[in-house]
Amino acid sequence: MNNPANYDFVVYGASGFTGKLVVEYALNQYSNEDISWAIAGRNLEKLQNLKEEFKLTNDVGIIQVDSEDQSSIDALVQQTKCVLTTVGPYQLYGDKVVRTCISSGTDYVDLCGEVGFMHKIISECSAEAKQTGARIVFSCGFDSIPFDLGVLFVQEEVMSKLNKYASSVRGRVRDMNGEFSGGTAASMKATMAALQTDPELLNVLVNPHALCEGFQGVQQDDDSKPVYDEELDTWVAPFFMAPINTKNIHRSNKLMNHIYGENFKYNEMWIQGPGEEGKAAAEFISTMNPLGDAPEPGEGPSRESRENGNYDVLFCADVDGETIKASVNGDMDPGYGSTSKMITESALCLVKDCQDLAGGIYTPASSMGTKLIKRLESNAGLTFKLE
Repeated sequence: MNNPANYDFVVYGASGFTGKLVVEYALNQYSNEDISWAIAGRNLEKLQNLKEEFKLTNDVGIIQVDSEDQSSIDALVQQTKCVLTTVGPYQLYGDKVVRTCISSGTDYVDLCGEVGFMHKIISECSAEAKQTGARIVFSCGFDSIPFDLGVLFVQEEVMSKLNKYASSVRGRVRDMNGEFSGGTAASMKATMAALQTDPELLNVLVNPHALCEGFQGVQQDDDSKPVYDEELDTWVAPFFMAPINTKNIHRSNKLMNHIYGENFKYNEMWIQGPGEEGKAAAEFISTMNPLGDAPEPGEGPSRESRENGNYDVLFCADVDGETIKASVNGDMDPGYGSTSKMITESALCLVKDCQDLAGGIYTPASSMGTKLIKRLESNAGLTFKLE
């Protein structure tokens, strides 16, 4: 980050549903800390109402931003060390914001799981980010922090025990309670629309190494249909976030100089249980429409629903005939409650803990790694543990 600025971070999209959760978390977690921040968005009245609703002090700034007006975006970016944006779909509303951060050397975190958009920005802007010192980190929510950091965590345990990394890791979602994110659904719909005008996008979406800037690793195991996981004695079903998480994990490996190996395999699926019952559940899950009951963007679950949510993901590292297991648990619903905490901690980790990180377009694991794991465990209700 090469930008002298008024604020450590600005929450862009603060009056939206997820943006409000970020504001609430930042206020509750950091009101007594030496951290400067602001809220930003299109509608000034909504921002002022938000400030009154949360009784924000005058130290928390308000910045009105028109996403179509370049001078307005310039003014936002020039005032902060890091832009934390919840304004998606990013392929529709995020292009100017991230490009302005890159050109000005300002850090950036988002909740993007839109592979086409990420691929485009990586392809067109990586060299410039390295030159200006901007640290750009996509996917700082449920996609893909628990998975990207979960693989890193289990791999570090393998290295500690065996003095080598595993060439294969299986991610297995054991439990997940919470509503599907309306923002994620809107992003998926925008991607489907983009396919109509850009058929080449399909090649990006189906390639697990699409974000690896030309590197093509080995053939990955099929995660598109139910299979029986013999080592865990359970049927597993396709997991709707796997197409995003898998690409980020392979990009992490590439950015970390292939510490997991150039032949690394990662397979991510959803545990459904053993026997005929588990098989039937896995087959049912594989036919479900993940967009079915998603709320509209700007809407979301009640506080009770968010606080009663949780997730539990198992990571199995297979090496030399041995399996080393670790898990990542979150204490709130994945799409809203936990996501709002993860992206806030990502912004602060980047600004406060990673001053020596060079400019570039990163993943959570390749940029912040164990520093972010420490923050998430201390502050955000995540638990990383060996099993």
